[in-house]
Amino acid sequence: MQITRATDYAIRCVYCLARHPGELWMIDDIAREMEIPNSFLAKILQKLARAQIVESQRGVRGGFRLARAPEEISLHDVVVATEGPVAMNVCTLEGERCDRVEKCRVHPVWVTIRQEVEEALQKRKFADFL
Repeated sequence: MQITRATDYAIRCVYCLARHPGELWMIDDIAREMEIPNSFLAKILQKLARAQIVESQRGVRGGFRLARAPEEISLHDVVVATEGPVAMNVCTLEGERCDRVEKCRVHPVWVTIRQEVEEALQKRKFADFL
């Protein structure tokens, strides 16, 4: 499993904002500080805003800031906002059912690995990185 570049950039963005809680940051400033392409960052910030990880303020003095405290935002939150549900195999996703689940000896292993990865990501809060 490898996270996408978008998720890497999203983590960098949230980290940048977590270092400056409550402060509004313009896209250009975040992009420059965290070495993220501006056009890519705008799309990432939209996903993070939909997930209520960041919030935007419009206007001349507008920008982006965290919507919650850094200790309330986990790596899992950001990964899910950009990638979708964490799953090692499609058969472990909620609502998905493989015809082989009943006879597949590997399925329980995939489920366990998914749970372990989710728990590890949920434990890592952005406050831990400050």
